[in-house]
Amino acid sequence: MSRIKRCVDGFVAVMLAFVAGCGSQETKDRTFFTSGSREADQRAEQRMAKAGQLGGANRAGDGSKATDKKTLNERLGGDSGIDAIVDDFVNRAIADPRVNWERKGVSSGGFLGIGSHSMQRELTDGEVARLKRMFAQFISLATGGPAEYEGRDMKEVHHGMHITNAEFDATIGDLKVTLDKLQIANPEQKELLAIMESTRPQVVEDR
Repeated sequence: MSRIKRCVDGFVAVMLAFVAGCGSQETKDRTFFTSGSREADQRAEQRMAKAGQLGGANRAGDGSKATDKKTLNERLGGDSGIDAIVDDFVNRAIADPRVNWERKGVSSGGFLGIGSHSMQRELTDGEVARLKRMFAQFISLATGGPAEYEGRDMKEVHHGMHITNAEFDATIGDLKVTLDKLQIANPEQKELLAIMESTRPQVVEDR
């Protein structure tokens, strides 16, 4: 089983920092281009339905135009479209205290609080730029694009961060706001949200 397939079957996710993943060149494994999880698809559907109830009809439309069997990557606008999504989303999530990207107040390791160390970090401009690059590569690969993912295994990257379901939910919510802002059509939103939801098992440690 390829490293990419292992990542998707138990992964993907980002968050955000939550972006890091499998670093593999086997980009032709097309199973990587779907969420690979019924639960992830259902959660994406619930997110879309909830957003529709709260905000009315989505201005982005229902995506009824023929897609000509284009990949999700192409329907999102390729590299430029994905870069726009990633830029807005990452900035939004970093600024969102509910996501707690800097891991303030989070410690890891030790026993009964003894010997633990803080997971708090400061994101420099260079680190943010690298994060965006890794995340864009991940989305491109996961949606059928040609990118090669250079990041590490998703579970390894998030180990010890004690990311909660609530924090992950807030991250997905920020992504939804970005997709609405950029007027991404509902079908493409749902597919991308499902891909991100499939990373939950690899990212969330405190349930």
